[in-house]
Amino acid sequence: MGSTKDKVKGKANEVVGKAKQASDKPSTRAEGRMQERKGEAQQLKGKVKDNIKDRVDRT
Repeated sequence: MGSTKDKVKGKANEVVGKAKQASDKPSTRAEGRMQERKGEAQQLKGKVKDNIKDRVDRT
């Protein structure tokens, strides 16, 4: 998966996760927190890929 795709999917997971956290059900709120964290990790993965690609391109 490309870095841009990782970042987009990550942002989408963050948004959905935040929306779930507004629920009245504790289980849905917990699921939302996990999904938001997953999104943050996906975005970080995309940034790391960009960083590695930039470093490889410079050499």
